[in-house]
Amino acid sequence: MRCHWILGLMLWSSVIAAGDWPGWRGPAGNGIAQGDSFPTQWSATEHVKWKTPLPGSAGSTPVITGSLIVLTCAERDANDQNGKNKVWGLNRETGEVLWKTEVGNEKPGKHKKGSGCNPSPVTDGQHVFVYFKSGDFAALDLKGQVLWHKNLQKEYGEDTLWWDLGTSPVLTDKHVVITVMQSAPSPSYIAAFDKVTGEVAWKVARELPAPEEANQSYSTPVVTKFEGEETLVVVGADHVTAHSAADGKELWRVGSLNPEQNKYFRSIASPAVEDGMVVAPYARGTMLYGIKMGGSGDVTKSHVLWEKKDLSSDVPTPILVNGRVYVLTDKGVLACLNASSGDVVWESPLEKSRHAFSASPTLAGGNLYAIREDGKTFVSKAGETFESVAANSLGDDVTVVASPVFVDGQILIRTFDGLYCIVK
Repeated sequence: MRCHWILGLMLWSSVIAAGDWPGWRGPAGNGIAQGDSFPTQWSATEHVKWKTPLPGSAGSTPVITGSLIVLTCAERDANDQNGKNKVWGLNRETGEVLWKTEVGNEKPGKHKKGSGCNPSPVTDGQHVFVYFKSGDFAALDLKGQVLWHKNLQKEYGEDTLWWDLGTSPVLTDKHVVITVMQSAPSPSYIAAFDKVTGEVAWKVARELPAPEEANQSYSTPVVTKFEGEETLVVVGADHVTAHSAADGKELWRVGSLNPEQNKYFRSIASPAVEDGMVVAPYARGTMLYGIKMGGSGDVTKSHVLWEKKDLSSDVPTPILVNGRVYVLTDKGVLACLNASSGDVVWESPLEKSRHAFSASPTLAGGNLYAIREDGKTFVSKAGETFESVAANSLGDDVTVVASPVFVDGQILIRTFDGLYCIVK
């Protein structure tokens, strides 16, 4: 069952080097790190190589290409309440800020865990692509120079999401792709842009029959290869859809994720994809679906393999690898399921707490890492049985909603006030 993982890595092979973390969910976009030796124990003072202060809360995950870390944030001048969208470039070895670039005006977050810079950057090793709640969408070079910049809300319609935009851009072989899934009168669509010029390569509507808030999605699409064709898998508006990366054409769809037409089933977690299989969390973390890829048109009746109730996630995206699904619920239950049947292999509560989990789990060096919103990280073995390895705190007054980064034996953890580099 390693086929998809290998193909995913091949998509990046021409420009992404070993040790890079090019996007939110890592080298293959699946939450799995390269390498087999990462820290399992640390504290606020132990095994912290460096910490760089950050100017405010954000949910975006940093990316790494070569010796450069790139992250997004918002900055406000002391005499100006209007913030600016910023892109920072940092030295990976020291955490020193090398450059800062402004990309439009901040549109502040509404939710206490939200911000104007929840979408994570993505890099192809030559360019960095950034997207903000304000609609500002841009490409930068690795020295922080803006190559092109546009505002999607000014071009295609204002943001009608009830909360804070969260979908991140993704890369295909030829394009950088953005999904917009929201309420009328503004359109919902998927659009691909030329990486070098920013010109629209294709743009297709994604208008699906979902009620009220259920037609809004904060999820990020997954890029995969299926039967030799590069494919985008998208969840939102009560459907999972697959689209050709070449032109955006819808290949197939699965509906009925909201049979009772609940008005408030907006989606946050993204799907997990491997080897012709899609696992999709939905219904505010109450349902998990196993879907076989392929076919054409509406394949709901033929391609939904299983449904699992009350063992899913609302915010954290699961991991699908080697025939296993690793699910982290928002309330802190970690579970392993059989990908073919949906049967539970094991499940275990991590620790009772008033704090939830927003960051997605990561598989690194044979261990699962799950970071709670108070910054406590739970490390456990990935295998046939649950085995706890460690639980690590970064101290009091820490908030984490960004997913972590794992490169070359190091872990980057972004909190609301800083970026930590954890080493053995």
